[in-house]
Amino acid sequence: MKKFCVIGLAAFVVLIGWGSCTAQEVKRITKEELKSMLTEPSVVVVDVRAEGDWKSSEFKIKGAVREAPGRVASWMGKYGKDKTLVFYCA
Repeated sequence: MKKFCVIGLAAFVVLIGWGSCTAQEVKRITKEELKSMLTEPSVVVVDVRAEGDWKSSEFKIKGAVREAPGRVASWMGKYGKDKTLVFYCA
């Protein structure tokens, strides 16, 4: 079963930038939990799969935005602190 990570933007920057968070510290949700969240305007699904994986995939989450995981500094300012970011990386 695929899992999704729900973390705040600051936590994501720490996770990607410094690697100080462990996988156990990141809240994971099921696809059913995500489906119930998709109608909330404060939720943003961010697809952080590698570009080749994303392009070749036939499965994409409707409404998700794709961002390069290695370029966090270039896109992290686009999302307000009031948003809940859900990162998809399977």
